[in-house]
Parts: sequence; structure tokens; C-alpha cells
Amino acid sequence: MRVAIAGAGKVGRSIATELLGHDHEVLLIDPEVTTYRADLAAATWLQGDACEISALDEAQLQTCQVAIAATGDDKVNLVISLLAKTEYGVPRVVARVNHPKNEWLFNEGWGVDVAVSTPRLLSALVEEAVSVGDVVRLMEFEQGDANLVELTLPDDSPVVGLRVGDVALPADTALVTIVRDRRVITPTADDPLEAGDELLFVTSDVSEDEVQQTFSPHPRR
Repeated sequence: MRVAIAGAGKVGRSIATELLGHDHEVLLIDPEVTTYRADLAAATWLQGDACEISALDEAQLQTCQVAIAATGDDKVNLVISLLAKTEYGVPRVVARVNHPKNEWLFNEGWGVDVAVSTPRLLSALVEEAVSVGDVVRLMEFEQGDANLVELTLPDDSPVVGLRVGDVALPADTALVTIVRDRRVITPTADDPLEAGDELLFVTSDVSEDEVQQTFSPHPRR
């Protein structure tokens, strides 16, 4: 997979390192490539402004499967996302949100498929760590109005002891992972549900409350 990352700061370089470790082809676009190039010699580097069509043409952005706008400027990230989606038809556009007050802008209207807000993600992880029996939203996917949510099964959950296939999931909801005793389980219909299981769902906004009602006896806080 070819991935273009606009912004070679700490965030962009960290993403590039992870992707290179998974054998993806990575292109980093930044005005100051000489500062960081030696740290990521396996990546392809392009010195330029990712808000400029000329730089994106040189990058051959249309050949990328994913574009990541990872700069520290929300305005820049929005422009890059819009250009990547509308001018170059990149299938998947991921954008970094630096300031929570701007989060509402990062949607499909600006070409963003996935918006990653560090403050929101950190607060969600804190909630996930301390909440049992409550649906916690971890991430929003702009396309399709879907969310990644987590719920840890309490001891008195009505589904504890049932098989996954015996539980009627709400509409537009998929159980994608069970985390149990630090193991990641891809759920099958015959897998039993146990107290303390961390369940990860992809679901719609309107179905989150139904997920809560199905898997926990406690009202959602």
C-alpha cells in the first residue's frame, strides 16, 4: 500500500515508522525534509508544500491508497484532505485534529474519511480504562456515520454465559473484537461471553444506546 503523509513532525514521522515496519510504501511531504530525512531513510521524501497542487502532482498523489494530513495546523490539514479527495481521488483520507474546537469541520465535506483528535482519543481511553458496563466511543468514522465503541461486560450483564451467536445485535452493529486476559479474540458464533470481556463494536450513532441496553443492565451515563 502506498501512503502519503503530509507533515514530517513527530506525529508524521511516528506514523511513517509504524507503516514502514508493516512493509508499506511511505511518502513524506514536508518543506524541511533535510532536517529529518536521515531518521527515515526507508521512506520516500518530497520537499514541498502539500497545500500546493504542484507538490501533490510531483508526489503522484493519485497513486496513493491513503493520504494522511498530519501537520500541526488544522487549516492546512483541511486543505490537504480536500485536495487529496477531490483532485486526486485518494480512497482513504485521514486527518489529524489539533484543536478540539475545530473537530466539527473534519468531515466528508472537507474530504476527511477519518478524523483523529488526540484530546478526544486520550479522554476516551481514560473513560475506557475506568468504565465497566458503559459504552465508550473511541473513534468516529465520517463516512457511513459509524463509530468504534467499547464496552466492558459487568458481572451482572444479561449476556454473560451466552454464546456470541445467541445475542441479537442491534441494527447497523458488528462485534469486531473481544479482548480477554490481554488476548485479542476474533469472535465467532460459538464463542462464550465472559464478565470482564472488553467488546469492540462498529455501530451507528442511533444504535449506541441499544448496544448499552443489550450488553449491560446499567443505564448509560
